[in-house]
Amino acid sequence: MADEARPVKSFVLDTNVLIHYPEAIMSFRDNEIVIPLTVLEELDNLKTYSDQRGKSAREAIRFLDSLIKKGNLHEGVRLDNGSVLRVSYLLPDTTPEAISLDKNDNKIILCAYALQSQGRMVFFVSKDINARVKATALGLRAVDYEKQKVDIATLYQGLREIDVSSENMARLLSTGELPWKERLLPNEYALLRDRQGAREVLARRAEGDLSLRALPPWEGHVAGIAPLNARQRVALELLLDDSVRLVTLVGKAGTGKTLLAIAAGLRKVVEDKTYSRMLVTRPVVPVGKDIGFMPGEKSAKMANWMQPLFDNLEQILGVYKRPNVKGVDQLVKERLLEIEALSFIRGRSLPNQYMIVDEAQNLTPHEIKTLVSRAGEGTKVVLTGDPYQIDNMYLDANSNGLSYLVEAFKGQALYGHVTLQKSERSELAELAASLL
Repeated sequence: MADEARPVKSFVLDTNVLIHYPEAIMSFRDNEIVIPLTVLEELDNLKTYSDQRGKSAREAIRFLDSLIKKGNLHEGVRLDNGSVLRVSYLLPDTTPEAISLDKNDNKIILCAYALQSQGRMVFFVSKDINARVKATALGLRAVDYEKQKVDIATLYQGLREIDVSSENMARLLSTGELPWKERLLPNEYALLRDRQGAREVLARRAEGDLSLRALPPWEGHVAGIAPLNARQRVALELLLDDSVRLVTLVGKAGTGKTLLAIAAGLRKVVEDKTYSRMLVTRPVVPVGKDIGFMPGEKSAKMANWMQPLFDNLEQILGVYKRPNVKGVDQLVKERLLEIEALSFIRGRSLPNQYMIVDEAQNLTPHEIKTLVSRAGEGTKVVLTGDPYQIDNMYLDANSNGLSYLVEAFKGQALYGHVTLQKSERSELAELAASLL
């Protein structure tokens, strides 16, 4: 390819970028995208995996294969977004000391190093922090893949806390409504506090006008569980609202995310019979290994990873007294409850179910998209997680799929969200979540 046709910047992509998002190639407009040959080798090794990494590897390979028809990948293929994509097996004439060619990560970094040695403006793109540090040590510009990142510090809360005057509080308490010029987003709530007193009222916008309508005092329980604070009340409101088809609950350990989701699911399946079944799932091994690599039957292999879900179910059933509900095993036997590993959900169609995905912060945006798209007609999807407790080495609070979905879906009429803040598990759990 002639020098005058070469784009200004060259972005060398690490394998984990394509696993994170197989269509990442299309994110770099009007520049050069370089795929080291070693990346193709790693994709080839990963394509046989049964987990999401294998699926993403196969998607990336198919996409690259579709581009072969447009030209020679070694010389460069012009893409629709104005960029040029090419595959390179270039390595520097002299390998820097302490950089071993036995590791694929080093080969990928050295490909970028060799391109920079030719005078190009090279950016090494990787989700691997250590790989970026090594690249920087070699004088490369190393960056994270930022396309699907959000700012966790300003993440949508789903609840606004607003101070009001004593007069406005009195009006809200007497009439049940308060004129309010600023519109809330669909399914967004407001917690109004009296500036002079300790009173607070939970409200939401009244349909069709610019006013806030107070929620009546909470009565009763949901499968034996009652909200202990305003944000838990919002969570239950969203979980029990059949018009809200997608709900996300974000919060630290002990805030009640999973407990509330399962309680609402039992209510909707067992009592209201709105949904045919409650499906509860979570990533089996957070760092990405599939349970198929472990010995034993499927149920035995799942037991350790699913135990937190069983703990919540047993806690609820301990206070949820129904004549036809005696235990978890009975719910499973009657097909009212299914607890499944996330890796077994792929490819299924899930109509008319109450689907709860626990620990969703360990999923990539691409995995979240694949998962939510599994929801069939009449299905409600609930995602719970703590963006600050991530076990996936290539994700963080800003780039995980749960945070990304919260920002992408806010303002949609069928979506609701609330960030839970106060731990209700125990005083010790609250202290640990805050200090450690």
